[in-house]
Amino acid sequence: MSGASNETIDVVLHVWRQPPGGEGRMVTYAEEAKGISPDMSFLEMLDTVNERLISKGEEPIAFEHDCREGICGSCGMMINGIAHGPLGGTATCQLHMRHFKDGDEVWVEPWRARAFPVIKDLIVDRSPLDKIIQAGGFVSVNTGSAVEANTLPIPKPVQEQAMDAAECIQCGACVAQCPNGAAQLFTAAKISHLGLLPQGQPERYQRVLNMVDVMEQHFGSCTLFRECEAVCPKGISTDFITRMNRDYIKARVKAG
Repeated sequence: MSGASNETIDVVLHVWRQPPGGEGRMVTYAEEAKGISPDMSFLEMLDTVNERLISKGEEPIAFEHDCREGICGSCGMMINGIAHGPLGGTATCQLHMRHFKDGDEVWVEPWRARAFPVIKDLIVDRSPLDKIIQAGGFVSVNTGSAVEANTLPIPKPVQEQAMDAAECIQCGACVAQCPNGAAQLFTAAKISHLGLLPQGQPERYQRVLNMVDVMEQHFGSCTLFRECEAVCPKGISTDFITRMNRDYIKARVKAG
């Protein structure tokens, strides 16, 4: 017989609270996090805590979210020191409370990276990632009627590799988990998904120069701890960093 479990769990939440422009601190919530259904997602659990805080006239916990389907990448937070929490290959919104035990203490913090200043509570400013995207410029395409699908044959391995890179959802977990606050995995994924395809070839080398230059203005250096790969909700490989570095060297040589 199927159906939701009637069992509930109690957890103790330690949440980072920080007003805009002010000092932050950890605040403990125990009563508000009792009677939680294991079938709830982590964000639904926070919704429940917030409803209880509002009912008491207290300020709800601010956190970012949108699709709640692991697509938009907006819901990131550190859970017990791990970006997106203990379950690999998932965004925070896909993490369910069944992965915690009754009585667990759960520490929830915003992304910890110099490039991501805290806006409020668990919400951070991730606009430096947007600046890297903007530096990528455009892709040259011929306008007019749709091109016949077989005009540009692309080998299947190249298609699959490009799609692997394109899975990046710009959540920033790679930056938050990296001891150096580096954004190489994110930048490499964005560079590679265009650079692998024929449509991305005209601007390929100028693109890598521009994007890496902006990345280095805002983020730390990569020393291949590979913690970024471990917490990426889409499992993007650090092999793309190697590819980006190779393209960057070629671009520097071409630029003289």
